[in-house]
Amino acid sequence: MRALGSSCDWSRARFTMDPSMCRAVTEAFCRLHADGLIYRSLRLVNWSCTLLSAISDIEVDKMELSGRTLLSVPGYDKPVVFGILSVELVVATTRLETMLGDTGVAVHPEDPRYQHLIGRQIQHPLVPDRVIPIVGDSFVDREFGTGAVKLTPAHDYTDWEAGLRHHLPAISVIDEAGNMTSAAGPQFAGMKRFHARVQVRTALEALGLFRGEQDNPMVVPVCSRSKDIIEPLLKPQWYMRCQEMADQAIKEVGALISTTIQTKRNYSVCKTIFKPLSSTDFGCPFG
Repeated sequence: MRALGSSCDWSRARFTMDPSMCRAVTEAFCRLHADGLIYRSLRLVNWSCTLLSAISDIEVDKMELSGRTLLSVPGYDKPVVFGILSVELVVATTRLETMLGDTGVAVHPEDPRYQHLIGRQIQHPLVPDRVIPIVGDSFVDREFGTGAVKLTPAHDYTDWEAGLRHHLPAISVIDEAGNMTSAAGPQFAGMKRFHARVQVRTALEALGLFRGEQDNPMVVPVCSRSKDIIEPLLKPQWYMRCQEMADQAIKEVGALISTTIQTKRNYSVCKTIFKPLSSTDFGCPFG
């Protein structure tokens, strides 16, 4: 930086693990928590199964696929197929492995094909003791797939919001390492998530319930550091309320920057990988 001509005051250089810096972070954290701006909540995060960490939105690369595509995924010997849509109520999905955590099926409330089914319940094809409701929700695209979409609140951001609206339970079927949990059932528990995708298809074919597949343009979220496929997971995290600060900034600066700082989601301040300066509640008086 000096060679580039930076005019910093080098006598004030600090290392992020200096005792004074650590005290400042802890003090700031405690004050923000006491003011109600930092809080603990169970929500979906961008999870890297390779890094075993939640990562921020800016660290997620959006890979656009035009159709069937083979992608190399860390931890898998063979490329994994993405960009296909797997197609009684016929439901379309790009993620067969997460259907083991389905707790609902959504249709558009004005879709004449399914209006008579809203409020009814259906049996999960691979979890016989689970009965799930059919709900009407305007987020459903009637032209996508069959017009009926499965809801997996524990593994999809849109489904999580829909689950909150319709009071659906969230069943986590993929763990931090990217393996299927016991909630996925004994047939799939312990499998890697994309191996389970293949086995779920095989199980549906054996039951005569698989209706085929087709190319489907989609965007795959990829970790910019590990190149792993991001897995939305429910994790307890620390969050910072942003709306109050955004409102104050707009008030002070004016409409000039309002379009750039508006936000609908609070910011997660957690990362579980080791780094020099971590967000932590250690040492705070509130426990």
